[in-house]
Amino acid sequence: MLKTDGDRIPVLKMYCGSQTVFICEKAVPKTNEPDDKPMKETTNCNDSSDADNDDDAIDINAIALLTEVGPQPLTIAKARQLLSWYTLSQNTNVSSIDNNPALHPLWVRCDMSDPAGTTWFGAETVCMGKRVSGVKLYSVTCKGSTADKASLITLEQLKQEHNKRHHTCSVTIKGSARFILFGSTVVENTMIESQSSVTVDFKWSHVESILETPPLSSTATLNIKVANGDMRSPMYEMYRELEFLQTLADGLRTGETEWVEPLESMSAVNLTTAFLDELRDTSKTLKNQTAKTTTNAEVKPETDIFNSFLERGDLDFVEQLWVRMRRSVTSYQDIGDCLKLVTEALRYGDVKPWIHRDSSSSLSKLILQSYHQQIDHVSLTGVTPVQMLLEMGLDKMRKDYINYLIGEELTTLNHLGYYLSTEVDLQEQVIRLRKLHHLLEIIVTCSTFLGLTYDRLFLLTQSCLQHYKTHPYDEEHEFKLQIKPALISHFYQKEQPVLWGAEVSSGHGAREVRTSLTLSDRPLVDHVIFESGEHYSQHDTWLQMYFVPSKVQIILLFFNCFFFR
Repeated sequence: MLKTDGDRIPVLKMYCGSQTVFICEKAVPKTNEPDDKPMKETTNCNDSSDADNDDDAIDINAIALLTEVGPQPLTIAKARQLLSWYTLSQNTNVSSIDNNPALHPLWVRCDMSDPAGTTWFGAETVCMGKRVSGVKLYSVTCKGSTADKASLITLEQLKQEHNKRHHTCSVTIKGSARFILFGSTVVENTMIESQSSVTVDFKWSHVESILETPPLSSTATLNIKVANGDMRSPMYEMYRELEFLQTLADGLRTGETEWVEPLESMSAVNLTTAFLDELRDTSKTLKNQTAKTTTNAEVKPETDIFNSFLERGDLDFVEQLWVRMRRSVTSYQDIGDCLKLVTEALRYGDVKPWIHRDSSSSLSKLILQSYHQQIDHVSLTGVTPVQMLLEMGLDKMRKDYINYLIGEELTTLNHLGYYLSTEVDLQEQVIRLRKLHHLLEIIVTCSTFLGLTYDRLFLLTQSCLQHYKTHPYDEEHEFKLQIKPALISHFYQKEQPVLWGAEVSSGHGAREVRTSLTLSDRPLVDHVIFESGEHYSQHDTWLQMYFVPSKVQIILLFFNCFFFR
């Protein structure tokens, strides 16, 4: 028996979400290909820790010869037996187990050997307070595949399936659908894979036909998962800058640095020397320095799309130096030599550059001291130059992000305190900057590709800011955002859904009975091989599943609950 999160398996994700569930499947030893020995079938319903111990017992020398076998189902008879044991164990009328806590839901893989073609059985306890009062039972059946939509079950047939389990004259039918708004795309017959995706889930009442388009009265929720580094993103150049910053942080942490190819043909030392010469040759007035800063900011621009979002025209001396160094340094020696040139120029009064008032890097503090001809001695040996350069980058990139978020009125400085704090160590500052960058990737993606309105972007920004204050950095996390269907209707009304469902329900509260039909563009069962690669499936709770291949998969769910007396 495996103990896992329900969202790792498509069928369970639909009905269990991310809750922990027990999954029972056949324990099959790995196949030794050279000997091709027969496989012994056993059922393993032990705790997952026991399975770990069994794995440890495998001869390490034979691992290379073993082949992984996918999840294997149990027979229908064995699966029913396991559900019976589960139900009995939760029956509070059995005095010996009266004080036992409720178990996690149990799901059993089945081999489709019954006439209905069952692929899953499931059971879940129902509690009133802390006491188990009943058990919900599920079954999933598959009928094979079809490309003919006319062969799909009708709403009337769905009602009839429901009536087999609950005779009633009053039923409610609700609809649901999922569409992909942003993700992998096909360009000139070539699939461009993307780790980012934006999908939308619709829910509505009064379904009139199978596969109907969600009405504008539906409730809609965006599911937003954005991965950094997508070359289509306007944030891509900023991502490359962040990656260089991460390289410096990793070097400080591990003592090893993998330098990337420089983006400049001129060496870092020559670039720094030229930059200092420019400052020596210009007027020392603040007015001219400001004008020079604007001119220098235009050197080596990034992409035009990127500039339209995050380019600033107020880069100070330290920020301009960071831009030059991050595009040209290829060693610790380069960093030390460049900073030595700068500190000597400051010490001898050759340059008096301007910096932002809120700059917090070590180099900024030296510049402030140079205004009073008093500069502390800095030993540019060991990791000190790398720390100084890392501080410069952190300072510059934080201001880039602030400039966009506040400029677009998506938040205020008060809400950014956690992300801008310099009271934590440099490694933690980098982590928080990565969180802020991920937030901007999400916002810019939704703004650029989906054209979301200001009020939606504002709410999304606040949601992301709050999430990352208490959660670790995670590009796999899906952010949710409520939205009016009319705002995105042009994205989905002429498209086919990747999931479509109808649910018939009757009864109330604990006595409610539900029958659901779900159409999917991909198989939802991973332990059964079908004749076609594309399927339709159906569920029933009793959970029933069928498959169909116009790239749609049908799942029919019947939900029943019985109570202990």
